Amino acid sequence: MKQILLFGAGKSATVFITYIINNAAKENWMLTIVDASQELALAKIGGSPHGRALSFDITDTEARNKVVSEADIVVSMLPAALHYQVATSCIKYKKHLLTASYVDDAIKEQENTLKENGILFLCEMGLDPGIDHMSAMQLIDDIHAAGGVVQSFKSHCGGLVAPESDNNPWHYKISWNPRNVVLAGKAGAHYLEEGKEIRLPYGQLFNTGNTVSVDGLGKLGWYANRDSLSYATLYGLETAHTFVRTTLRYVDFIDGWRKIVDLGLTDEADKIDTSNKTLAAIWQQLIPAAVIAHASPLFLQQLEHFGYHDSDTVLPAGNYTRADFLQLILETKLALSPGDKDMIVMLHEIDYTDNTGAAKHINSSLIVKGDNSLHTAMAKTVGLPLAIATKYILNGTIQLTGLHIPTIKEIYKPVLEALGKEGILFEETVS
Repeated sequence: MKQILLFGAGKSATVFITYIINNAAKENWMLTIVDASQELALAKIGGSPHGRALSFDITDTEARNKVVSEADIVVSMLPAALHYQVATSCIKYKKHLLTASYVDDAIKEQENTLKENGILFLCEMGLDPGIDHMSAMQLIDDIHAAGGVVQSFKSHCGGLVAPESDNNPWHYKISWNPRNVVLAGKAGAHYLEEGKEIRLPYGQLFNTGNTVSVDGLGKLGWYANRDSLSYATLYGLETAHTFVRTTLRYVDFIDGWRKIVDLGLTDEADKIDTSNKTLAAIWQQLIPAAVIAHASPLFLQQLEHFGYHDSDTVLPAGNYTRADFLQLILETKLALSPGDKDMIVMLHEIDYTDNTGAAKHINSSLIVKGDNSLHTAMAKTVGLPLAIATKYILNGTIQLTGLHIPTIKEIYKPVLEALGKEGILFEETVS
């Protein structure tokens, strides 16, 4: 029996767990889940004899090493900062490791060790990063194979609320780690536009007014992701004059979030004493009256939704950073209700010349809606690529070793085919 070890049973892990449990009898798998909440992990296993739940501190090296040593493959869906703890155990016991997070410097430094020991670390194997890499590379490789040359590449992706569940002035609800939402964009952005390198600091990231139209949804706003240009070489697009990877949001969200950032409400330094203070009192402490006096009607509605005039809710005593406070607000005011549906939107825009020199344009789009607040589109599009890759590593379909992200055909071809059978399919138009 193959032993699959999962660290983390949070929001994005739900569909991964369901896929593994549903296929466990056929594939002869056993799933062990380690989470801070054993109760949560047990709930997601749902009484299946093919799963077990454990709970211990991830920094407990002895406990971590024990479960890793017993596994055939390890998947980490912990916060990104904790992956390296898992990675050290995987290297010690020569176990393959999968994550949905960006490759960090500490793991990059282990690349030679992984090759020498025949271990595969497959990172960026979720949605964004993950499905974005795979679907983009399939398009790019096909263009290159036919003798084409890519001039411009834009890749957009966002986790949004589905229109039928959109009932607040932010046009947003939380379907993944709320801390990541609070801190999104902190690293600024670096990308290429019409031959010019653009570097945007955090304070300017949400000021661009960039939009894109998506069939069936209309206009969405976007802001650039981190260091887009670090992927140009990986994608084989060093000569493109435009290369950018972005996050999608509804336009009103970006407008409001720009003001949140300008007001310093995502800062992680100074502490706020919340003892016996209402939400209204804290908001009035954080936002100068002059800002409110000149605020747009939309931003006033957004603040109202965040409890700006809430004199009934009293926060527990404690010292919060502004980012902590904002995270608390997001978790309570933008939570998915049980029947709510989230939505994933991905769009690749590629301009290229074909082998005759004719100019062509490809739009390749993906829209996925969740079933409810538990089986979300986010959980599906993060969890399924990880689960499918887990299956293909265990059965030998993927036989790579070393450090990889899913930009090569040996990974993206079988995984995209399997995702298509799960209903995750792109629609393409060429003009």
